[in-house]
Amino acid sequence: MSEPKPEQDPERPTPLGIYDKPSQPSVTAIEIVAIALSVVWLIVSVVFLVLPDNVDGGGFVVTLLAVFMPVAMIWVAATAMRASRVMREESARLQTAIDAIRQAYVIQQQRSASFQEPGVSKKLDEIAEAAKKTESALATFSSKRTEPVRDDAPIEAGDQTSLELGTPAEDIAPPLTTDIFIRALNFPETQDDAEGFDALRLALQDRKVAQLVQASQDVLTLLSQEGIYMDDLRPDMARPEIWRQFAQGARGRAVAALGGIRDRSSLALTAARMKQDPIFRDAAHHFLRRFDHMIVEFEPDASDADLTALGDTRTARAFMLLGRVAGTFD
Repeated sequence: MSEPKPEQDPERPTPLGIYDKPSQPSVTAIEIVAIALSVVWLIVSVVFLVLPDNVDGGGFVVTLLAVFMPVAMIWVAATAMRASRVMREESARLQTAIDAIRQAYVIQQQRSASFQEPGVSKKLDEIAEAAKKTESALATFSSKRTEPVRDDAPIEAGDQTSLELGTPAEDIAPPLTTDIFIRALNFPETQDDAEGFDALRLALQDRKVAQLVQASQDVLTLLSQEGIYMDDLRPDMARPEIWRQFAQGARGRAVAALGGIRDRSSLALTAARMKQDPIFRDAAHHFLRRFDHMIVEFEPDASDADLTALGDTRTARAFMLLGRVAGTFD
């Protein structure tokens, strides 16, 4: 006894529904018209060509050709028209399938981004909040720390000393090392990348670096909405001397090697988003300005190896992509 088959949900299309070949009717309007024309021509030929003349031999052959040649031409034309119609339908079906595949890919990319982004964004928000609390605590401690006053010493108005303001946290914190700075600009690889999150936490305690990191995070998030991820880009790496020329003010063709992003799809999507979305355009120009300020301060003390490592970070790849779209290297 066979098992009952599960019922198919009528509102849910089958996964391969868009790829199924549509059923074609065995007899279409084209065949009907061809049959009608053939019958009409045969009747006309019999009435006007065959009945009046009793021809033999070569005349009979010519009569047969005169009768059946137009019929053959009618069916050749009918067959060509049907083949053309089938090809148009197949082309439309193929285009529909391609559009469905592209839409499914975009939806999958957006879902994967929505699953990955909240964890990283939550971690970054927690780190930023912890940095703000630490800064506030240090400032409060510094502003309340005064010399002890003896009880037996008289206090005169002229002897009172003014309390100095607290020192900002970024002045108290030690300067970032080059390795930590570059590591922070690359962002954590995964949610379990403890070293990456430590470098990011230290970088957010520096006001200027925090501004660059925040600007970079904004553009990376916006680019991910278009399915553009820095890990997928493989730019042509520029030599350290090109980075130094850019930091010293060179623009245009002299530093064109910095625009090493060659992925046409990413460039086209970014250019379209830049033209259509003013929020994206403002975020991109703000990021480019922050990166310009950073490279000017970073280059004098950086070695060639440091500049090469900087150029391989996610932040630098975003700069290459946005800089090329914005015409920085033209």
